[in-house]
Amino acid sequence: MSSSSPIPSASQKAPVAELKPKSETSLLSKSAEGATLLIALQIGSRALTFVVGQLLLRFLFPPELFGISTQLEVYSISVLFFARESLRVAIQRQTDEPEPRKSSTPEKEKDDQIPDGHVDGRTAAGKTQAIVNLAYVSIYLGAIFAVILAWLYLRTIAGTPEILNIPYFQEALKLYGFAAVWELLAEPCFVVAQHRSMYKIRAAAEATATLLRCLATCASAVWASRTGHDLGVLPFAMGQATYAVSLAIVYYCSVRSMASAGGFHLTLTPIYSSDISAYVLSYFSRPLVILGTSLFVQLLVKHVLTQGDTILIATFASPVAQGTYALANNYGGLLARLVLQPVEESSRNYFGKLLATVDGKPPKELVMKARSSLLSLLRAYVLLSVCVLAVGPTVAPLLLKVVAGSKWAMSGAGDVLATYCYYIPLLAINGVTEAFVSSVATESEVNRQSVWMLAFSVGFGGSAFIFLRVLELGAEGLVWANVMNMAFRIVWSTVFITSFLRRQGTNLDLGQILPRGPTIAAGVATYAVLARMASTFHGGISDFLKSGSITLVFVVIL
Repeated sequence: MSSSSPIPSASQKAPVAELKPKSETSLLSKSAEGATLLIALQIGSRALTFVVGQLLLRFLFPPELFGISTQLEVYSISVLFFARESLRVAIQRQTDEPEPRKSSTPEKEKDDQIPDGHVDGRTAAGKTQAIVNLAYVSIYLGAIFAVILAWLYLRTIAGTPEILNIPYFQEALKLYGFAAVWELLAEPCFVVAQHRSMYKIRAAAEATATLLRCLATCASAVWASRTGHDLGVLPFAMGQATYAVSLAIVYYCSVRSMASAGGFHLTLTPIYSSDISAYVLSYFSRPLVILGTSLFVQLLVKHVLTQGDTILIATFASPVAQGTYALANNYGGLLARLVLQPVEESSRNYFGKLLATVDGKPPKELVMKARSSLLSLLRAYVLLSVCVLAVGPTVAPLLLKVVAGSKWAMSGAGDVLATYCYYIPLLAINGVTEAFVSSVATESEVNRQSVWMLAFSVGFGGSAFIFLRVLELGAEGLVWANVMNMAFRIVWSTVFITSFLRRQGTNLDLGQILPRGPTIAAGVATYAVLARMASTFHGGISDFLKSGSITLVFVVIL
């Protein structure tokens, strides 16, 4: 959020009423614009990645290599998540509203002079410098986690020769670690662009990096295929390293001029404050550090839950089965990455700026605005869920057979993908509700959520063991374990949001988001018709025309 549209504190009653229409409209407009831009970016980048992926899937890579590449990707994602996620959430609580200058004596003004090389923490530049400095913590943490997680990963697979004997596996692992640390070098620029809602900078950086990653991955794989070299999973690692380097370069080139004009620096710079307890070592905002530390444990558990399916299937399943599940997970999560994730990021940024400060209670009118936005998002997601549940389970396996080939369809990935359609609605709703929770939860509430998340992770592990080992449902069982886990998380978040809104003098009316009777009836009828037709599907163009026409009628009715 720019300095021209600050979020007032609860104590500033009169200014809130005066600035409310402009600030709310500007914030909501920027959040909507950001969500739209990020969705467009995701669609474009995923479309490009999809084309490259199809080439690799159909002609170059067997299922086992695809499964191993997924493990390496989880390693990279884990390094990035542990290093930056809690700090990113904490930074969203920071405002760039300058502190009012207090009248003082000449002696006081002399003592208040800014030392050389410092940025005044009372100004908008000082507020921005605080989040830049905090971003450097992510870089140092990333280097540490890259080493620790690589060591743990190698210890885990020490008794798995079919993985260790893959050509260039060690080199690929090191390259993924290098790429994760290099990507974190862009974090100081990212937090500035995100904090000031400069979504175009993010779009340009990620679009460029994605394009170069696809070109590097595809070029190396095609070269290896034509020359007879077996590079194993190295093409994926080369693509990831290209992505990280190009991302950092584009970010720095885009944000450097903004830093010069704004009076802050993209390097680690000390901040001056008359309150010596406000900053740790004169660099890091103490309230943000405390909040980030509290969030770390909670987000650590959340990440284990998010990536727990990959960890469990890597433990209990063969590389071929891992590749099958990875393919179904990638296709099934396509909607989540294209639409749900950008909306979750933008809504978390929106709710955080609208409601939360490091301390203080948000004004009632802003709470009502956030409640209305939350209900609108949930209502849209419920309608989207009706579409997914009515069409997805029968059409998804047909689509997989066409785009990935018969060998993948025969591997059971189609059945897993059909089951995944029941998971997507819960994934969508949980993303928005947890975004709201992370924006308003106090330190004690975050700690309480961490305990519940730990309990959910234990329950998820237990249910996954039952589905995988006892009931022997394979990858489908893992999806059902995810469904159960996500349902419990939604219940917890809903209870928390209800309690929060009651403390603010309002309530969460769930009746506004539930689908009406005709909507449910149309969805059930569509599912029944498609399910009956599915037995005659052979993967031809006529099957697509039939299912597509029925889906079109349903969407019009909806």
